[in-house]
Amino acid sequence: MVVIFPEPKTADVIRIFIGFDSGEPVAYHVLSHSLLARATQPTSITPIVLDSLNGIFTRERNSLQSTEFSFSRFLVPWLSGYSGWSIFMDCDMLCITDIANLWALRNENYDVMCVQHEHIPQEKTKFRGATQTAYEKKNWSSMVLFNNARCTALTPDYVNTASGLELHRFKWLSDDNRIGALPQGWNHLADYSDTALKDTHLIHYTEGGPYFEEYRTCEHAGLWFAEKNAMDQPLSKRQL
Repeated sequence: MVVIFPEPKTADVIRIFIGFDSGEPVAYHVLSHSLLARATQPTSITPIVLDSLNGIFTRERNSLQSTEFSFSRFLVPWLSGYSGWSIFMDCDMLCITDIANLWALRNENYDVMCVQHEHIPQEKTKFRGATQTAYEKKNWSSMVLFNNARCTALTPDYVNTASGLELHRFKWLSDDNRIGALPQGWNHLADYSDTALKDTHLIHYTEGGPYFEEYRTCEHAGLWFAEKNAMDQPLSKRQL
């Protein structure tokens, strides 16, 4: 019997880019594991690693940057060939439900979609002594669905030269009506957001991940360590 499979479509593959920071590589791997362990659709994960962007991302590091991917995240539409949709997320996250549920929320009426926090941090520093800065749309860009064909303003030249506030406040869009709102549970800020766990899908350890000693007791740290333990288990001991 000959089995005929349907032709694959790009839209069927959930395309995810994760910011990679050499100072917290375990964060990337645990997040990737949490995504793949629960995904019910084909999923592609690409780390945004600065060393792989030589000659493309030429922006000098700013003293206010807390991660290596603070600005390189905005290359996602270019890296996607300005086609289809892509998800960007910070590495200091943990997905606890099926990422296909987020993918299903894509809306062609918008250029980008994100959780629209009203986050005004009170502390002056965060992990690794980085300066904590407050600005309009704080943390909106930490998890974004890019409608790539609508984001052609994000060329490498623009990403290399625009101010940080222009990038993170989405000033490259014609207006804020181009930004679609996602449910709060898709970017739950640990120790800030009040989303109930049953409505939480993506945990963001924005102040500092539990892999840093000083944040080992942050909200939902136990879920992160459980995920790491599951990732570290030999295949023979996993529940297949």
